[in-house]
Amino acid sequence: MATVKTIYLGDLRTEATHLQSGTKIITDAPIDNHGLGEYFSPTDLVATALGSCMLTIMGIAASTKGFDIKGANLEITKVMSAEPRRIGELLIDVYFPSDHTAKERAILENSAHHCPVAHSLHPDCKQTIRFYYGKQS
Repeated sequence: MATVKTIYLGDLRTEATHLQSGTKIITDAPIDNHGLGEYFSPTDLVATALGSCMLTIMGIAASTKGFDIKGANLEITKVMSAEPRRIGELLIDVYFPSDHTAKERAILENSAHHCPVAHSLHPDCKQTIRFYYGKQS
């Protein structure tokens, strides 16, 4: 069974529907690629998927080990490459509002580097992750 149905709306815009929940996402081409930039671009969604995956996998690991990362957040900067046009690098800054032990930090950082989306990206797409403990973004 399909997971997502996507329709081209015209004017470089799509609407994707998550079939299980009915949730919809609209995408728009970015301004630097003939679009209006009014919604997430498809490459923005790749960056978003990576960040959401990292936080989810870190949350699972923390819960399994008996600690919590509620309030953790991240910011991603997407750097595009020209030839071929693709995501060249994703700069990820991960913020944890509370400090963690060295053991907890190792668990979190290992988890972030091994989420399924991180492993799905092309090896030429550089992923630079920085972790900040006891800080808010």
